[in-house]
Amino acid sequence: MPRAPSTVRRRIRARGVVQGVGFRPFVHRLATELQLDGLVGNDSGGVFIEIEGPLATVTSFERRLVTDAPPLARIDTIEIEIADADTGQPGEHDRHGFEIVESRAGEAAITFVPPDIAVCDDCVRELFDPTDRRFRYPFITCTNCGPRFTIIERLPYDRANTTMADFALCDTCAAEYHDPYDRRFHAQPVACAACGPHLWFEDDDHLVRGDDAALRAGLQALTAGRIVAVKGLGGFHLACDATAPPAVARLRARKHRAEKPFAVMVRDVDVAERLAHVDDHEAALLTSPQRPIVLLRARADSPVTALVAPGSPFVGVFLPYTPVHHLLFRPVPGSSAPRPTALVMTSGNLNDEPICYEDADARRRLAPIADAWLLHDRPIHVPCDDSVVRIDDGDELPIRRARGYAPLPLRLPFVVEPILAVGGELKNSFCLAAGRDAWMSPHIGDMGSVATLAAFTRTREQFGATYGVDAGLYAADAHPGYHTRRWAEDSTDRPLALVQHHHAHIAAVMVEHGLPTGERVIGCAFDGTGYGTDGAIWGGEMLVAGYDGFERAAHLRYVPLPGGDATIRKPYRAALSHLWAAGIDWDDDLAPVGAASESELGVLARQLDRGIHCVPTSSMGRLFDAVSSLVGLRHIVSYEAQAAIELELVAAADGLATEYRFAVNPVDVGADEIDAAPVLRAIVDDLRRGVDIGAIALGFHAAVATLVADSADRIRRTNGLERVALSGGVFQNVLLTRLTRAALVERGFAVLTHRLVPPNDGGLALGQMAVAAHSPETRRAR
Repeated sequence: MPRAPSTVRRRIRARGVVQGVGFRPFVHRLATELQLDGLVGNDSGGVFIEIEGPLATVTSFERRLVTDAPPLARIDTIEIEIADADTGQPGEHDRHGFEIVESRAGEAAITFVPPDIAVCDDCVRELFDPTDRRFRYPFITCTNCGPRFTIIERLPYDRANTTMADFALCDTCAAEYHDPYDRRFHAQPVACAACGPHLWFEDDDHLVRGDDAALRAGLQALTAGRIVAVKGLGGFHLACDATAPPAVARLRARKHRAEKPFAVMVRDVDVAERLAHVDDHEAALLTSPQRPIVLLRARADSPVTALVAPGSPFVGVFLPYTPVHHLLFRPVPGSSAPRPTALVMTSGNLNDEPICYEDADARRRLAPIADAWLLHDRPIHVPCDDSVVRIDDGDELPIRRARGYAPLPLRLPFVVEPILAVGGELKNSFCLAAGRDAWMSPHIGDMGSVATLAAFTRTREQFGATYGVDAGLYAADAHPGYHTRRWAEDSTDRPLALVQHHHAHIAAVMVEHGLPTGERVIGCAFDGTGYGTDGAIWGGEMLVAGYDGFERAAHLRYVPLPGGDATIRKPYRAALSHLWAAGIDWDDDLAPVGAASESELGVLARQLDRGIHCVPTSSMGRLFDAVSSLVGLRHIVSYEAQAAIELELVAAADGLATEYRFAVNPVDVGADEIDAAPVLRAIVDDLRRGVDIGAIALGFHAAVATLVADSADRIRRTNGLERVALSGGVFQNVLLTRLTRAALVERGFAVLTHRLVPPNDGGLALGQMAVAAHSPETRRAR
């Protein structure tokens, strides 16, 4: 029968984060509510929809696709095509009612893999409801929560393309899965105790199967002070009782992690507030679907042992994000073990190696650390560590971008041909980009080990296969000694763009803030180490930068560092070098002088005087290390940036800062030199007068902030630029970022800081990609 003239048909394509977030069920419910006919399905390019009905109703449907979309969806584009409009002729896909159809393969366009998200409140309620059929089932999930990224093997996102493929749905789960009005409609990881994954516990003497039995054994091991390797969503955690000093001490000794803080998991925000001060922004982040580790200021009366974060007033806290985590914090039927107050949940790896995620590899690599194992049989396809975040003036400041965030793409303000940027040497994360999308890999780690390099290669292959992107251009850091650069040189015959480290940092901030091609900013790039165009080690840089190039406008005056990397591990050597460069005698009353032996002092003096084995550096990170040692805080570090972190933490942010001032030495050609000597001389004078080190530390932070504002003012007078971008690992320091932002805003600058990728080298690949895409040399090479 011919249709009424008012009937229209549309073909719609939705692209973005529209798979694995309940988008098809939402479309089905919306179309059914509006009494429209048609279909919806997945393909490797996103979601396709055919819709038919009265014009006004179809128009309402199109509008509500965007306004009423599920909270975890992100729609980047909606494409609408008119099909057989008002012809009165039956179309190819005439349908009565609305249905979800089988997924299609072969579409060339790219869709997005959603990140793993925390188990939702509805599932948690069912988890502890004795009347629910999934009562205490450790893998409860629904359309709105649970694993995504770590279980997807290929697109489109259907159960057959995930690590759940081998778990055949029971009749009851299948009925839920196919019911458009059920919360588990087309939830690919859906399962129950009859058909899904299960837990078991093992140690040298026991193998305990059964979910509750395994949980009982795991809790008993934890309360007995043992270290348990717990298989989670994206890899293994090493867990122990965070309130038990002997257990935490054993974990530190076995993991060879002397002082770097451990993350602590607690049941809920109420318990978190017993450990740390939690403001509204931090509470919202703790309970968000991403569930990152949030760095909080610890309470003096915290029940957690000081060994969790020795010497630090901060503690990294996160809440349960899997059903297993929730079950570990509740009493287990038949167990007399008390429920834990707080558990150390640190990444299941050896220091500087990637997280373990396969059972056999974990048993091998974690055997020297773990006493026992709490395992499950749902395979992890892609490893993904926990994310780490700080709050800066109410906004998120990523420190490590991984679970909950990766691999959501960043939308680019320009179009690129396919590019792979391999990132930096520390805190590595790579970037794969095509069109207007850039996918940052989850945190991989420091590239100094064979295991990390293998993890990098494997993850890169998984990304390329998932998104079908074959990079025609590679980008790497210009440092000739970086493993990532060598990997890029050895892995492809495609053009390779070598990008200066600090240029990449500034470009990353520009991408985050959507600055288009052709824009330029004043860039402040402060970090510990970056290879400069003159072969020196840069790190205290003021740049004038766009994507297509940069000029070095000012930098810290070079200071020679004897021994190179040895000085990074021993801040007292950085302090001695800076004192030497400032013309300050190494008197016995200075803390870094006392940290060195007489023979070492003699060797260092000869090296500095003669320039033997000394590496020149303009690093702001090394200056922070030097001041930390000078005020007596930290002379030897056991993890990266420890000395600088402790200098931030001791600064009395609400106290009275002493006033220090850097000197600037203008030059006729090239970049102005910024001299720290006046600051160092003033600090030495204050130390000898007995000024509180908190006031000195705050004064130093304020002096650096003023330096940035003064330098930006000078640059603005030359070129009129009004935007300042702050990047580099030094700007993980929230106190410095706040002071610098305030000083710049007071002078009328717009300030760009990181909110989507870390300011440290974990965000470097995003900038490498942007610079490579705009490089004239790169364009010629292509």
